[in-house]
Amino acid sequence: MAETYEGAVDRGLEGVVACTTGVSSIVDATLCYRGFKIEDLAAHSNYEEVVFLLWNDRLPTAAEYETFTQELWASQSLPVGLVETLKSLPHKGVHPMAWLRTATSLLALYDDQAQNDDDVSRKSVAMRLTAKLGTLVALLERIRQGKDYVQPNTDRSLAWNFLYMMIGAEPQSEFVKVLDTCLILHADHELNCSAFSARVTSSSLSDIYSAVVSAIGALKGPLHGGANEQVMLMLQKIGSVDGAKEWVTKALANKEKVMGFGHRVYKNGDPRAKILRGMSQELCEKSGKAEFYDMSKVIDDTVQAEKGLLPNVDFYSATVYNAMGIPTDLYTPIFAFSRVSGWLAHIFEQYANNRIYRPRGKWNGKENQVWKPRS
Repeated sequence: MAETYEGAVDRGLEGVVACTTGVSSIVDATLCYRGFKIEDLAAHSNYEEVVFLLWNDRLPTAAEYETFTQELWASQSLPVGLVETLKSLPHKGVHPMAWLRTATSLLALYDDQAQNDDDVSRKSVAMRLTAKLGTLVALLERIRQGKDYVQPNTDRSLAWNFLYMMIGAEPQSEFVKVLDTCLILHADHELNCSAFSARVTSSSLSDIYSAVVSAIGALKGPLHGGANEQVMLMLQKIGSVDGAKEWVTKALANKEKVMGFGHRVYKNGDPRAKILRGMSQELCEKSGKAEFYDMSKVIDDTVQAEKGLLPNVDFYSATVYNAMGIPTDLYTPIFAFSRVSGWLAHIFEQYANNRIYRPRGKWNGKENQVWKPRS
């Protein structure tokens, strides 16, 4: 008789505590990184400082920040030979997250410390991965446009360089600040699907690249990182402010999912969505795309009124990226560009206090089967 495991949970491990973590926490509607509220970090910090915080459990001194950013920014360039290899990869009809998954795996082959398991090597690998992921995403867009790779400026931030490498020109300072804030907001989110994937892979003591590729694969899904892309596609499908309420009401009546609403953990609102809503309104108005924010507001109000659901981080981030002119199918790769810092923090934490993940499954299949010869 198979063991029954009466406490088994079949619905996405909801409510199950799988590990102890000090990386980030969610309590009611409060998100903290290492004890710092996301609202404070978004208002006063920058992405590079947040990366240091996530990896070191504290904010850097001025001297540490200077050294850290110099090393991080100097690591943004891609290895010699890799660009030509990446140009040879298929990209037409290929989802950018699938391309990024493969490109990240290829990047490991150019890193002579990829298989090292000492802390110093792992931190060096993490620095390069965090610095280069945005470069990979920007390169993909250049390849799709038939344009040349743009070398990063190693004296500028990751947010500045991403926009610079993507468009091939000096980015607007306002867009740089907005993107930097978005990177902070998406950097980590407790034990989400992709972070858990990274921890499971690293728990086998596999290398950092393997763990990050696992996380990218999880983030690709429309129920995780892909939701922001689906929000923009939904807005484009609705097409007008006047038709927004009717479309949403009909979708809800037909029990169709309205993307960007509800959250497994937040029941009283996602604090990141509140920050992004203000950014969306301002940027959409300035870019001549006010209708997208207005549509979003109608959808937001309607879903709250009819279902009591509040928007999550994906809902307003879609219109923020659109207002900056970022292609819709790059929203999730940008999410990965940001979240890699959080994945790495979880990977470090897993390595430091490791036990391989090996849950059990509650049996619900056939029993006492007897083999018989084919007749």
